[in-house]
Amino acid sequence: MEKDKISIVMGVYNCSETIDAAIESILKQTYENWEFIICDDCSTDNTFKIIQNYKKKFPDKFIILKNKTNSKLAYSLNHCLKYATGTYIARMDGDDLSHPERFERQINFLKKNSSFDLVGTSMQRFNENGLYDILYSIKKPDKYTLRNKIPFNHATILTYKRVYDNLGGYTVSERTKRSQDYDLWFRFFKEGFKGDNLKEALYFVREDSAAIRRRTFKVRYNAYKTTIMGYKMLNYPIHWYLPATGRFIIKSITPYLLIDIYRKFQSFKSKS
Repeated sequence: MEKDKISIVMGVYNCSETIDAAIESILKQTYENWEFIICDDCSTDNTFKIIQNYKKKFPDKFIILKNKTNSKLAYSLNHCLKYATGTYIARMDGDDLSHPERFERQINFLKKNSSFDLVGTSMQRFNENGLYDILYSIKKPDKYTLRNKIPFNHATILTYKRVYDNLGGYTVSERTKRSQDYDLWFRFFKEGFKGDNLKEALYFVREDSAAIRRRTFKVRYNAYKTTIMGYKMLNYPIHWYLPATGRFIIKSITPYLLIDIYRKFQSFKSKS
C-alpha cells in the first residue's frame, strides 16, 4: 500500500458520450498521487475502447477491468477494490465531473481531522445548459441521520481503504442493486466509523431525467427492505419503522414528475 495514494474506483456501463469528460476532470486534479481503477460492466457501446485508450496514454495511472457478464455497480466496485493499492479510496461516476481541488481538499480534511474516517462533499447538478441547484450535504451525520436522510452523497466520498476492508466492500445482491450505498452506510455506522461532509460542491452530477423512472416498484421495495434491515442493525426504536413504511408507500404510488419536483424543493430548502 502506497502512503497518501488515492485509489479512485469507478464502475461504468455505456458511458461513451460522457466518460471522456469524467476522466479529464480527474486528470486535472491538483492532487496528483492517485491511480484510477475503472471496471467496464459489459458496455455495448465504445466505453471500453475509450478507457483502454487512457490506459495506453497513462499506463502508470490507470487500471482497466472488464466483467465477464453484466453484474451491476456493487459487483463492479468490489472488482475495482481488489486492485486498489492506495491508502485512500475515492468514488467517481462515469457521467459526472470532479472539481479540480476535490481530492486535495478532502485529503487535507482527513489529515486535519483524524477522528473522521470518511469525507464527502455537496454536489451540484448540471446539464447541457450549465450548472443549477446545489445538493447540500449534511454536516457531521451520524447513525440517526439514516432515519430519513442519506448521510453522504455516494459518488463524492473519499475514505480510508481500511474502512472498505473492514466492511468487506459492497453487498452484492438483488436487494442492493440500486441501494448499495444505503446498505454501506448502515454497516459503516454499525462498525462505529465516523464521517463528515464539506459544504462546498466539489462534485458535479449530470442531470439524468430517466433515473427516477428506473426506480421501479421492485427497486423501491428492495430499497425499503434495505432500510428495515438497517434499522434493525442500528437498533432503531420500533416506532421509527412506520414513517419509513409510509415513505415507501407514497413514493410507490406518486407520479415520477411529482417526485422530481419534491426533490428540487428539498434542495432549495436546504440551500436557504
